Amino acid sequence: MNAKHFLSIFLLILTFPFAHAQQPDQEYYEIRTYTLSSADQLQSLTSYFKTAAIPTFNKMGIPAVGVFNEMEKSDQLKLYVVIPYKTLEQYDAVQRHFLQEESHQKAGKAHLEAPFTAPAYTRVESSLLRAFSHLPFMEIPDRAERIFELRIYESHSEKFSQQKIKMFNEGGEIDIFREVGLQPVFFGETIIGAHMPNLTYLVTAPNIEAHRENWKKFGGHPDWKSLSSLPEYKDTVSKIHSIFLIPAEFSQI
Repeated sequence: MNAKHFLSIFLLILTFPFAHAQQPDQEYYEIRTYTLSSADQLQSLTSYFKTAAIPTFNKMGIPAVGVFNEMEKSDQLKLYVVIPYKTLEQYDAVQRHFLQEESHQKAGKAHLEAPFTAPAYTRVESSLLRAFSHLPFMEIPDRAERIFELRIYESHSEKFSQQKIKMFNEGGEIDIFREVGLQPVFFGETIIGAHMPNLTYLVTAPNIEAHRENWKKFGGHPDWKSLSSLPEYKDTVSKIHSIFLIPAEFSQI
């Protein structure tokens, strides 16, 4: 074997792990929920994501970040942010280097250097999800006017949570969603976060009326009636949280 041939093989072996790492089987999703005490805080945080945070995420290889407001008024103001990551390594890299980006420091100065007496937000909660095998990558809808529903399904044990995930995947529940017009954006198993064990998903529709009609069709679908009657899927969900969201005008999801 000559030196040139040996070098070619060596470089192929050396680069193979990196090439393989660029083709993940499924994504990961970070969901942040910001709680705010005033409309001014909400406006300031929204501006921060528009002018500083999202451009920095994009620069670091994340092509689409979702920013959402609650459709219905609640006791506390909230802002929801959805960030997809190709791998856990990318998630780690972003967490390590996000604040060090010079352009981010400059554009986000007002937010990053908010004083102790006037904080940028009251609190932020974060959860990390692993995408389902039957919907391994986020499906971003068109930019037309639309609403979103974020749903969280809690289970009373890890075993029953896995059964509910199986129901969506192998059982075909995601396929039924598509058939009735419940357009999925992502489905994920929460691997770090509150109210575990749980799964979380985001669906979308042009408006609330169409969305309600889609759910009505889902409830009456013969495949759903058959699937939900199977003993293996009984008692897999102990509590459901449903949050209706409207995307910010600059949201990329």
